[in-house]
Amino acid sequence: MTNEDSLWAKMGRATSHLEETAIALLLGLMTIITFYNVILRFGFESGVVWGLEATSILFAWLVLFGISYCVKITAHLGVDSVINLFSGKGRRRLAMTATLISIVYAALLLKGGYDYFSNFANLPATTGHWFPTGFQEMKPRDYQGFYELTSIPMPDWLRFIEPAMLFDGDPPYNKAPRFLAYFILPFGASLLLFRLVQAFVGLWKGTRETLIVSHEAEDDVKDVAARLAEEDA
Repeated sequence: MTNEDSLWAKMGRATSHLEETAIALLLGLMTIITFYNVILRFGFESGVVWGLEATSILFAWLVLFGISYCVKITAHLGVDSVINLFSGKGRRRLAMTATLISIVYAALLLKGGYDYFSNFANLPATTGHWFPTGFQEMKPRDYQGFYELTSIPMPDWLRFIEPAMLFDGDPPYNKAPRFLAYFILPFGASLLLFRLVQAFVGLWKGTRETLIVSHEAEDDVKDVAARLAEEDA
């Protein structure tokens, strides 16, 4: 194994660990917040005002982490009725073509996600309609780092970001800044782009056969049906 292959494998393992850990934490936090709110509502006729917004944001993060992770484990659904008409090599070439198209799409998502996130994070958006050709020239008052979420309060341990995000005349954050929630847009698109490039390399080297979900579930159903038929006989 070359150093490049070793680095590529380490990046893949690190990304998998990040996705799996993030998905588990997000599911856990959503469950805890929802359960806590239900207890307060039905037991004490109370509740946390920011609970719904927090679970909505966590769910959005979960979806975007899940998109890239499902590429890795070939869990995305797809229609393979046309692909199955071709032989092994033709099928692999079609899969590589689909992956290249998906890579272009992920690159567009990355640009759009970054451009939407950037102003809320006091960063310059990119120029260019489809692909970035540079960065826009921005004046301090063009930035939107002062925008807040609707109901999630600002944690005191995050107050250290205020000098970098707020300008003279901006009041301190009362609610958490929006850029924290929107960070997943460019980050999730980056993970998706990496997973698609990884899938293309796997198809190119022959270590991967498809981009979409396999037929393991269909095969399992057939095995169960066969066993039931044997038992009835």
